Amino acid sequence: MSSQRTFAAIPHDYANREKAKIYLQSIPYDGTSTWGKGADLAYEAFLEAAENMELYDIETDYEVYKKGIYLLDESPPFKDPSDMFRYTYNATKNLLREQKFLTFLGGEHSISIGLIKAHYEYFENLTVLQIDAHADLRPCYNGTPYNHACAVYDASQNCNLIQVGIRSMDISEKEHMNYDQTYFASDIQRDEKWIVSALKNMTDNVYITVDLDALDPSIMPATGTPEPGGLDWYTITRLLKSTFDSKNVVGFDIVELAPIAGLQSPQYLAAKLYYKMLSYKFYKT
Repeated sequence: MSSQRTFAAIPHDYANREKAKIYLQSIPYDGTSTWGKGADLAYEAFLEAAENMELYDIETDYEVYKKGIYLLDESPPFKDPSDMFRYTYNATKNLLREQKFLTFLGGEHSISIGLIKAHYEYFENLTVLQIDAHADLRPCYNGTPYNHACAVYDASQNCNLIQVGIRSMDISEKEHMNYDQTYFASDIQRDEKWIVSALKNMTDNVYITVDLDALDPSIMPATGTPEPGGLDWYTITRLLKSTFDSKNVVGFDIVELAPIAGLQSPQYLAAKLYYKMLSYKFYKT
């Protein structure tokens, strides 16, 4: 990948580190996933798809790339989950000092543990909005607390966790789940006011972690564990826009894109979702 590459092939004037309001870092780690592999290959597919997007967002009547999007260097290879956690946590703490809007692309969901910890230590009274098919609330799995199945356990203990789209979990995770702040995929289909409820449960500062398996496999098959019964495009974007409009979203990550050879639509969806989230963040500024 050329060092001169920019997100969505935007002009270099909008991809300057000093001037850009937005940073994007790839963390291509896929060390603890237990079924479908390939999340470490997401970034190249994501960037290629982004280069084929229209950069004007109809919904917000905005061209958010003009705020500036800078591609940080990819994270280095990691020798084990602990090494991955230490890097993501410490590197994110340093990046937060630059006062940019930080965004990240995985990789598997374990990368979010360090990202979230750095953010809840930096921002007071933080809510983590997890959009996901899986609860990811195990304190430890396969011998490490930095497993993808543990992605939001630390968040559940140290900040305000809202879970959306859940439809698969182990019985052991029930004791760690706040059912008043969990919006199961099956309940979302029956409750028209669930977004209002979710927003009421959020604090002012929000970090968003999106596991793409939250989406239905009919539109997002390229993920390690594609669970049936997921969210559609308009459900997830309605939630996201409502959150960005009413809260101070301080950063986000998108994880678990595992490209399928010959199938371009999943990475295009991921790139479009990323750009849509940026549009929601900045279109009023």
